[in-house]
Amino acid sequence: MTGFYPRVGKRMLDLVLSIPAAIVSLPLQAAIAILVRVKLGSPVLFRQERPGKNGEVFSLVKFRTMTNETNSDGDLLPEAKRLTRFGHLLRSTSLDELPELFNVIRGDMSLVGPRPLLVKYLPRYTKEQARRHEVHPGLTGLAQISGRNSSSWDEKFERDIWYVDHVSVALDLRIMAKTVATVFTRQGVNAEVDLTAPEFMGSGESRS
Repeated sequence: MTGFYPRVGKRMLDLVLSIPAAIVSLPLQAAIAILVRVKLGSPVLFRQERPGKNGEVFSLVKFRTMTNETNSDGDLLPEAKRLTRFGHLLRSTSLDELPELFNVIRGDMSLVGPRPLLVKYLPRYTKEQARRHEVHPGLTGLAQISGRNSSSWDEKFERDIWYVDHVSVALDLRIMAKTVATVFTRQGVNAEVDLTAPEFMGSGESRS
């Protein structure tokens, strides 16, 4: 990435916006934490390793939205069965992602960028799709304001790569503004039985 904004300005904007946002949202985050503890139990926070810039793995933190219900064999039930109405509300309003502000402050993530997916997806990307890791993953991104869960994987990755090639302060500010509108209108949030995105199984060509 070349230019002042991608190399320096983007990080400065992240800190200028995320630090005040984290402070202001602390009372709300505390209230959500109490509700998660009451309705879903412990732990309150969900932690999972995700690949960041250049594929380097970090620990993503968000509020827990699912129960730990298991079947008779002790295996966790499908996500759609463990996602409660309360958990769905947190996801559809993106309130579950508020703790990720601290990932942004630490430098694991940016406010805007391709969403951090699962580590197991890394070998499934094509060389072009893997370019999404040329920038820090984002709290929100172009794919998220263009359909959220309703877009196909190929469509999401195309938008991720377009973003990588067109990073600018104006684009980031537009995405952040559109994110607020998308969250309030809940556009693209799948309210059917399958409430989570299907697993990405690859698009053919391997990264290697």
